[in-house]
Amino acid sequence: MSSDDKAPMTGPCALHLPRERRGPAGTRQFPVAEPPAELPRVGRFPAVQPGQPAIERIGPSSELLGYRGPTACAAAGITYRQLDYWARTGLLEPSVRTAYPAGTQRLYSFRDVLVLKIVKRLLDAGVSLQNIRVAVTHLQSMELSELAGLTLMSDGATVYECTSAQQVVDLLQGGQGVFGIAVGAVWQELETTLGRLHAERTDTGETLLGEDPGDELARRRNRAV
Repeated sequence: MSSDDKAPMTGPCALHLPRERRGPAGTRQFPVAEPPAELPRVGRFPAVQPGQPAIERIGPSSELLGYRGPTACAAAGITYRQLDYWARTGLLEPSVRTAYPAGTQRLYSFRDVLVLKIVKRLLDAGVSLQNIRVAVTHLQSMELSELAGLTLMSDGATVYECTSAQQVVDLLQGGQGVFGIAVGAVWQELETTLGRLHAERTDTGETLLGEDPGDELARRRNRAV
């Protein structure tokens, strides 16, 4: 367990700034963390089976799809121990289905897995868990469609939200951005990865098998032989 994670959340930290305070060129520093609202559970639409004619297949980022723990780990590049620890300590719990009651398998949304992947990159860059918690709360409060246009910049202590290339340049020139995470690029990478892995329908509970192009090529070669 990281010593940063043990630090009390009530004291001041680099990210706990007044809402009106802004960084260079209008960039926003994340506000004080607030308890994230529970995301709505989805499942209003009819099930769509793979291969059904005249029906478009559901993409990996659809709210109709959820991902179990092992799939979320594989897509985010983390261990199951990390996933379990972050869920138990409240850093990031699955929004589709939690592990309660006992014996229930966690089910993560596309947004959950995207944030997990971003958390992994922030940790690798040396950002503390205390500051990551604030960033996670902010990312969960945004509309999913807004995330693709974000770039997260950090100097290892403060995380900045940039919505334009000029804001990124201004932060770099001011020495406040040591590294950046283009959320849109992470999104695209994640869609490709999850498209090859198993998913579960949130409306019917059915399992959808991923489509790995390599596996399909192998099947075609076997049929040719």
